Amino acid sequence: MSGPDAFTFLQGQFTNDLRAIAAGPVYGLWLNQKARVLADSFVFRTAEDEFWVGSYFAAARTISERLEAYIIADDVTVEDRTASWVGLTVSGSEVGENVSRTLRERRFEFAGRRGIDQAREWFLPIEEAERVNERLGGAVELNAAEMERRRVGARIPAVPTDIGPGELPNEGGLEAVAISYTKGCYLGQEVIARLRSMGQVRRRLFLVRGTDAMPARPAPLFQGERQLGELRSAIANENGEGFRGLALLTLLNLQPEVPLVFAPGAAAENGCVIDPT
Repeated sequence: MSGPDAFTFLQGQFTNDLRAIAAGPVYGLWLNQKARVLADSFVFRTAEDEFWVGSYFAAARTISERLEAYIIADDVTVEDRTASWVGLTVSGSEVGENVSRTLRERRFEFAGRRGIDQAREWFLPIEEAERVNERLGGAVELNAAEMERRRVGARIPAVPTDIGPGELPNEGGLEAVAISYTKGCYLGQEVIARLRSMGQVRRRLFLVRGTDAMPARPAPLFQGERQLGELRSAIANENGEGFRGLALLTLLNLQPEVPLVFAPGAAAENGCVIDPT
């Protein structure tokens, strides 16, 4: 997004405080009027009137449509550059320094949200990708499944898969990292303020573990005959036996020590349990 009104406009739409952007990219959310989560992203400032918005899982179209819906008299322009840029996650300081020396000035580097210790993220022009891959020739490449295991194991929700248009940020534990309670108004702010004063939501995202095969997602979860929520994300364990996942569960009537099953009255050994750690 660019234009003389870009900062003021984004500050009035984003859940986190963009006044902190001088220290690096800011992570936050794009909500609707009822404070449900439409998308998440990092926001970068590249010039006085130019900002870039990047997300792991939320579609560029979702974010651009959300922004454009509230442009009235604001002097801003929104462009989708997804096709010409790629993302790269690098773990390990020595490998990271190699990549950093390789890249030209036109790139973004920051600490991401992947569930990996000492990981750095790079967004770079697609024409840079081949040269970077050459410099990483000796590094170990993690496949998508391993990246998903690390994300799920760290209880990091994917937006909108785990927390989306039907959920509040607090249900995914995002209030601590993605919301400013001091920045002032933004879309959905009144609902978020009420949630804070109430002190609790009725649903939460939990890490669960199962010993059987993964079901198709989203999968309903029951205790006895009562449905308590859904399994939203799941990934097979490294040894191929069982899975771990993220489940959105109601706190009403939930018994954390009782197994969750995928059909009313099903056998407990075919379900999953809430990770107590």
